[in-house]
Amino acid sequence: MSSLTYDLTLAGLSVGGAAALTGIGLIVTYRATGVLNFAHGAIAMVCAFVLRSCVVEWGWPLWAGAVVTLLLLAPALGVLLERFVFRPLAVLGGDPAQTLVASIGVFVLLVGGAALLWGQGARDDAPELVPADPWGQLAVVLVLSAGVGAVIRWTRFGRELRAVVDDRGLAVLGGIDADRVAAAGWAFGAFTAGLTGVLLAPYVRLDPYGLPLLVMEVVAVAVAARMRSLPVAVLTALTIGAAQSQLTRLHPSGWAEPLLRAVGANLFVVALLLAALVLPRIGTRDVLPRTATARVPTPLGAWIVAAVLFLLPLGFAGSDLHTSVQVPALGVVLLSLVVVTGRGGQLSLGQAAYAGLGALFTALLAAGRFPGLPRVPELAALALAVVLVAPLGLLTGWPAITRRGLALALATFAVGVGVSRFVFAQPYATSGLSLDRPEGFEGDRAYYVLELALLALALLATHALRRGRTGRALAALRDHESAASAAGVRVPALKLLAFVAGAALAALGGGMLGMGLRAFDPTAYDPVRGLLWFAAVVVLGADSTLGALGAAALLVGLDAGARGGVAAALIGVLAVLVGRFPGGPYEAVRAVAERLRPPRPTALTPLGVRVRRRLPTSRGQAPAPTNDAAPAGDAPPPQGPPAPGREGGTRGARGHTNPAEGRAVLTAHDLHARYDGFTALAGVDLTVPPGSITAIIGPNGAGKSTLFHCLAGTLRPTRGQVRHGDRDITRLSPHARARLGIARTFQQLAVFPTLTVAENVQVGAEQGHRTDPAATARALRLLALDGPVRDSPAAGLPTGTLRRVELARALAGAPGVLLLDEPAAGLDTAEVTALARVLRALAADGTALLVVEHDLDLVAGLADVVHVMTAGRVIASGPPAHVLDTLDARETAV
Repeated sequence: MSSLTYDLTLAGLSVGGAAALTGIGLIVTYRATGVLNFAHGAIAMVCAFVLRSCVVEWGWPLWAGAVVTLLLLAPALGVLLERFVFRPLAVLGGDPAQTLVASIGVFVLLVGGAALLWGQGARDDAPELVPADPWGQLAVVLVLSAGVGAVIRWTRFGRELRAVVDDRGLAVLGGIDADRVAAAGWAFGAFTAGLTGVLLAPYVRLDPYGLPLLVMEVVAVAVAARMRSLPVAVLTALTIGAAQSQLTRLHPSGWAEPLLRAVGANLFVVALLLAALVLPRIGTRDVLPRTATARVPTPLGAWIVAAVLFLLPLGFAGSDLHTSVQVPALGVVLLSLVVVTGRGGQLSLGQAAYAGLGALFTALLAAGRFPGLPRVPELAALALAVVLVAPLGLLTGWPAITRRGLALALATFAVGVGVSRFVFAQPYATSGLSLDRPEGFEGDRAYYVLELALLALALLATHALRRGRTGRALAALRDHESAASAAGVRVPALKLLAFVAGAALAALGGGMLGMGLRAFDPTAYDPVRGLLWFAAVVVLGADSTLGALGAAALLVGLDAGARGGVAAALIGVLAVLVGRFPGGPYEAVRAVAERLRPPRPTALTPLGVRVRRRLPTSRGQAPAPTNDAAPAGDAPPPQGPPAPGREGGTRGARGHTNPAEGRAVLTAHDLHARYDGFTALAGVDLTVPPGSITAIIGPNGAGKSTLFHCLAGTLRPTRGQVRHGDRDITRLSPHARARLGIARTFQQLAVFPTLTVAENVQVGAEQGHRTDPAATARALRLLALDGPVRDSPAAGLPTGTLRRVELARALAGAPGVLLLDEPAAGLDTAEVTALARVLRALAADGTALLVVEHDLDLVAGLADVVHVMTAGRVIASGPPAHVLDTLDARETAV
């Protein structure tokens, strides 16, 4: 028994050593560049194939092939990726969305290229670089980890690496060559990937799809190490490897036997699920490629052409028609990504799992093998499968509530891998399973007609999620999640809706695909396929339904030939270039057209024309009279606007009622907040009364922003209470506070660029404190946005106009409390003066206003009460003149 334990431990340490190499490479690359290299497994696979070609096919000595593969090819590949793929993205702003998509694009490109060069079959003759005895692999792992740790801790390069990771821009200003550091990180990461591939290849299935996925499964060791600690990654990898090997000794019996065996054989997948779903998350920034331009509508002619092309296969026969049957089904699957990613702004790398579950459940229901249910006809089985799979969208939707960025990417990928390993790959669930087509639609042509009908229904459902109140809320969530929540959008519920709807569409498409193939094929829904689908949808326009249909036709059509991998290679190339045109091909075509368009003659704006009419045409001649009113898009904000709600007969200072009567007071009691041991708030008490303007001033780091976020709900204090009237709202989310009548604006502009000005304001009116059909028009008129500019996309408008749009959106929900975070930032003197008039009018109408502002002149002329903060405390309060004079006296004395 002890000998068996020893042998199994050695075998497990061998697997754990390869996993440790993966963890080391991923961590070094991430620390040098901030990129989670999804292509790590693909690089490992390419290097394993190259070494095999050198030794087995070309007859090179093993040492020569290893030198060329590991010391030349792998580092060169890493340097090329850094120089031509990821460095341009860093220069363009380092958007994590684009780097993630580019990384997936490299993965897809290498997998497709390998399938083209070496075919899709598995190889079992890969040469052994290190003997099967695990001590050699362990020695390599320990030497590498110790060497990398020493370099990072004690060398100049290590100090530069840490500086680049902390703040790349500041490191560059300090004289550090960040590009050199990033290139070195990529070279070393690619070297470890290649070493992992050549070590694993002799003992696993060497093919373009299996090895990359196997390497990606062990990303759990890097996540468990928080993408920072090399010793933790190595220890985790060795522990999981040894434990997985020891679990093979177990021989459970009973109904749980297949599942327990699957867990024992896939312990790294279990670790990936736990690391992605349970451990504290890494990467919190947005992951979707968002454009600064407005949504480009698809021309009607493009839809007509697409309809004609999808009807053409009705005239096909034989293999051409049989291949075409896959296109509508795959189109429905890709529409699920449009809903989740394009509409809802949420990353999902696991849609292939839901498509596979749809096909599996349809087959089980039609065969009468689904537990607790009788056999049902195929079409009813498809509908029931959609109903059963849709709630499973919560598997990825629930983590999305609290996760963004890399954390959400890993969570959705982990779910996809888990479903593939624990469901699709298990004989107890899929053995002997066939799938027939519905009665009356057995032939390819008849079934294609049925698919077109189901595709039309899917298009209608996708279109419905783009229009109306829900569509605007989804667009707001996609464009700016924090602003959407501040406007009253129920962000968690909306995310769940997107994932559940996406799971339903994916299940429908997967069931259609299974019926078209007349069988359940687990390989058609593996996680690598899911990455390919995601990349295809993103590069052809994540928010474009027509792009999804085009991607389906492209993927099926290109891979219908003798050699597979063409579609993956092409999609990979496009994904690598996504940083240039993140909005997809429509934006690319429009950008090229703008460059090629001849310059238009210079012409006066409508405002310029009216000014010219007022100018005298000759000496002594008076300007021509005109009654034209300037459109709101060209005019400054109103000089004396009525406050919202005054039109209904509310009386102000000259009436007999006080607008502030009955309004709830926002108060903070003994607020404390800490960040990593630093005290940001130390017992702050604050009252924001209705009908007045309260201002908070103080130096940077005084705690103003922390206090503002506690009041707005984006930060929960460690101690203390926030109350709205008699209600404790300390634990309420931002959208819940917005529905209570607490609205806010942001220091950095927070508008929804893909929506028009009117739609931006309408989101606030629909989701805010009170629903009023006239609220949008009233807010637009109040902020002088009711002219031609109301139908203009928010993207590209000047800062002053966007500030008014943001304020109008906040006011459209009829708030009782308005929190303004540096509202004058980016405004000129005239715009600041107009803004002050609007804020005074709101206060006169009874609104409680809290302003955090650095412009002391604005504070002095606007606020009723000023609070001065320093070191997390309020040190002075009172009327502006008294407080500011006291501060001036203190500064003079100092």
